[in-house]
Amino acid sequence: DIIDVGHKYYLELVLEDILDKDSTVNCTAEVLYHLGSKNIAPDVQFTLEGELKNADEADNVFYNRIRSLEKELVAENIPDSHGNVPPEMEPIHRLAWVAAGYVIWQNSTENTKFHLAQIKHVKQTKRSDEYLEFDYMILLHEMVSQEIIPWQMTVLWHPQHGVQVTQDSRQPKHTLE
Repeated sequence: DIIDVGHKYYLELVLEDILDKDSTVNCTAEVLYHLGSKNIAPDVQFTLEGELKNADEADNVFYNRIRSLEKELVAENIPDSHGNVPPEMEPIHRLAWVAAGYVIWQNSTENTKFHLAQIKHVKQTKRSDEYLEFDYMILLHEMVSQEIIPWQMTVLWHPQHGVQVTQDSRQPKHTLE
């Protein structure tokens, strides 16, 4: 406890490479949840011991495949009701997972535990620059309350510049109907 500031947690964890399950790195982190304000994201400081496998090749293959599509990508229900993600949708799912991580961080408190449950809908938006843009409607499962929360997020991505969530907002429950 830090008087009049908040609660700080010290974590030690192992990160696993999503593309190469045998590749791991140790991570230490400090997370500070501020007192009183639910509108302030937790402060996070972390240190990695080593590096995860470079995904440049896979990123470039995905980027070039999406750039070469004649029509903008549109997809729904990833994963499906059986938990399956079609192989061609894996990169779209991973991109949503990374972007949702940002949304979760920005909206977390000590009393929440969010998990990306599903991409309800994703649509690519055509752009004139080199970035790929996707509009996602995701479902976040809040594990403590068991609530399913629809969340809209607009995501920009380029293999050399990373992921950026340019807009996000919690949606009303009737969005699911």
